[in-house]
Amino acid sequence: MASTAGTETSNRTARRTRAAAAVVTALGLVGTASACGGDTSAGGPGGSTVVVAVAGDPGSLSPTTSLVSTALAMNSFAYDTLVHIGADGSLIPGVAEKWSATTTSATFTIRPGVTCEDGSALTAEDVAAEYNHLADPKNQSPMLGLSVPVTAVAKADKAARTVTVTTTKPAPFIVQMSRLLPLLCEKSLATPTALARTTNASGPYRLTEAVPGDHYTYVRRDGYSWGPRGSTGADLPGKVVVKVVANESTAANLLMAGQINVALVNGADQDRLDAAKVKNRSTEALFGQLLFNQAAGRPAAALAVREALVSVLDLRQLGSVATGGKGRPPTGIGENAPTPCSGDTVTGNLPAHDTAKAAAALTGAGWTKSGGTWTKDGRPLAVQLSYATNQGPQVGSAVELAVQQWTSFGVKATAKPRGSGSIVSTLAGGDWDIAWAPIGVTLPDQLTQFYDGPPPPKGNNFGSVANPEYHRLAAQASAKPGADGCALWNAADAALVKNVDIVPVVSKAIRYYAKGVTFEVDGSGIVPSTLRRSAG
Repeated sequence: MASTAGTETSNRTARRTRAAAAVVTALGLVGTASACGGDTSAGGPGGSTVVVAVAGDPGSLSPTTSLVSTALAMNSFAYDTLVHIGADGSLIPGVAEKWSATTTSATFTIRPGVTCEDGSALTAEDVAAEYNHLADPKNQSPMLGLSVPVTAVAKADKAARTVTVTTTKPAPFIVQMSRLLPLLCEKSLATPTALARTTNASGPYRLTEAVPGDHYTYVRRDGYSWGPRGSTGADLPGKVVVKVVANESTAANLLMAGQINVALVNGADQDRLDAAKVKNRSTEALFGQLLFNQAAGRPAAALAVREALVSVLDLRQLGSVATGGKGRPPTGIGENAPTPCSGDTVTGNLPAHDTAKAAAALTGAGWTKSGGTWTKDGRPLAVQLSYATNQGPQVGSAVELAVQQWTSFGVKATAKPRGSGSIVSTLAGGDWDIAWAPIGVTLPDQLTQFYDGPPPPKGNNFGSVANPEYHRLAAQASAKPGADGCALWNAADAALVKNVDIVPVVSKAIRYYAKGVTFEVDGSGIVPSTLRRSAG
């Protein structure tokens, strides 16, 4: 008989694996911006090395099991995709030279001459094998529902160089999803963990050195010629070093000194970089959002409690603190540009800042205030607010402000700082009440796994959300191809906000500052094919 300890270890592992998808969530995912550039640095004009700072170690780089935002950004240097997305949201050929699609199928034609690092050809059979591997429930891939449709089955036609993907459930953005599918040769599927610190991939760079917590070195591949819009590796820097710099101020100092070329800076250091005329391009993204754990026995399982907790908060003030006054009220729940659907699904749908209404909501639900604390059945209303420290100290200050506002109202509230990895484990493990955890995706149907369906370890519905209106509207939207379902997707998003299942707090411009380089960014970070050294 299997031991209980062994079963629990297996469950925890499954939770961690599935939970990696949530960090597609976090700030590594931004929309497309135009080229940014600056002064000469590390290596001089025409130099062959570019140094990119990241705030935290990516952990495993295994392309089929990790969707941590930093890992996604780094893997884009080594792994190509079937399609790419332009700044206007249009589809651009990648490894697939053409495609056709319906809501339940897509056929991709794989361009000839694509190879992996070891020289082996990347074939239609390889792509089909990867789809089937990720779609197999026993592999518990965090990409299922993000880059690969649930119920997907793929078949390859070797002679025609085609891969046909079919689903029994509608996948209205089946082609757009493939931009998050990092392509690898079939033999690597047998041991995906072997790629945690190495690569055997189809993209313009190969990983040659991995020093966790310090740096990762990528070297340009010879012969790469299948990039977006026909780009090749000829003009790419010969080497890209990804350097772990945990402190944003330190990253800004290194950028100013010319010791690094690119840094994603969200906090107060933006002011001095702007004053020094360091160039950047930005894109708007959801920066703050509250998620509620609605599992049985948790305080936020009750709508009245969620409404009261939100009514107590001054969301505009929290957003201002979290962004240093640089944010703005959000209009969406995390579909970052370029996305096919837009519209304001937040304004007017949240409880207003009103402590009297908050008290009335709790009183109506059977809570009483005694000794300055709200209680029910002899138990105080107590919540913990978890947040990831890698979003910067200003977010920590905003969380502390929320805790103060709740405490003054009579809630026993505490802040729980977490590392970027441990906040994911916390959400998946289920022992949390409220989390500051912005979720960012590019397609509206990618959010359904977070707000509909099973909680961990069987799914990614971390808050155990059960919203019938969202479920109904999302199902109707899924039956319509692409942007035809946008009105329904917007209504579904609004249903989550109205039911206080999620609370978007603030959006802000996410800025990549750069010196000595030019590039474009997309939902994962730098677009490798656009990276160039610049004299100024």
